Amino acid sequence: MPVSVASSKVIFDALKKCDVRLMSALPETWLVHLIRMADDDPEMILVRLAKEEEGVGISAGAHFAGVKSAMLMQNHGFLASINGIVSFAHLYKIPLLMLISYRGTFGERDPWQTQGGNVTESLLRSMSIPYSFLDRADNVEKRIRQAQTLAESSLQPVALLLMRDLMWEE
Repeated sequence: MPVSVASSKVIFDALKKCDVRLMSALPETWLVHLIRMADDDPEMILVRLAKEEEGVGISAGAHFAGVKSAMLMQNHGFLASINGIVSFAHLYKIPLLMLISYRGTFGERDPWQTQGGNVTESLLRSMSIPYSFLDRADNVEKRIRQAQTLAESSLQPVALLLMRDLMWEE
């Protein structure tokens, strides 16, 4: 599989350094190694979701219990979770750290991914969700730490877009 194990490990280790102890996810190609790492780590709780919007509630519960969490999803999953983000996370000021595989951008080979890629950033902006890109292994730890800090200090969702250059080995 051309998904980078090394980059996935860098992301996973950076999340752990930020004291993230709970991750929620659905199966997704670019996230396969991250999900496996979370499942194999006895210090990490992996919550497997039926739909992405459930991750908002899981992260909110973790926040209220004093546990740092991260939601892993594809950008189409982000689109599916907008109701939970707007009606729950924004309303009740829940810090959500969202790692979103940014499918449908330059280099995308799967036509069904392209429409989600066309609207992801504009939706993040219209929802006033700060976001940044994870595109190189050498800036992953810093950006994850900064995103986690911002989510916690502002009590709002923050997104990190996992880019093809980081996640894919061709």
